[in-house]
Amino acid sequence: MSKTTTVRARIEPDLKTDVENLFKKLGLSTTEAINLFYRQVKLRNGLPFNVVIPNETTEKVFKDTDAEHNLIRCYDDSDMFDKLGI
Repeated sequence: MSKTTTVRARIEPDLKTDVENLFKKLGLSTTEAINLFYRQVKLRNGLPFNVVIPNETTEKVFKDTDAEHNLIRCYDDSDMFDKLGI
């Protein structure tokens, strides 16, 4: 059996619950998900996703969508293409 070590982290309770529910849907335990993350960091020699600071346009879009402003709702792909004029 391989040796193991413990990782401790402080996480917001609601975030922890939400993420653990997602792990459960994926069939992963929290330990398995952390191991997967660590293995990907090692494999890629860095984070397995881009970490960027949003520009002003992206920040505005995030704020607008969070506030449900300037949204165009589409009910299906045909509706979306009609609204896009395609």
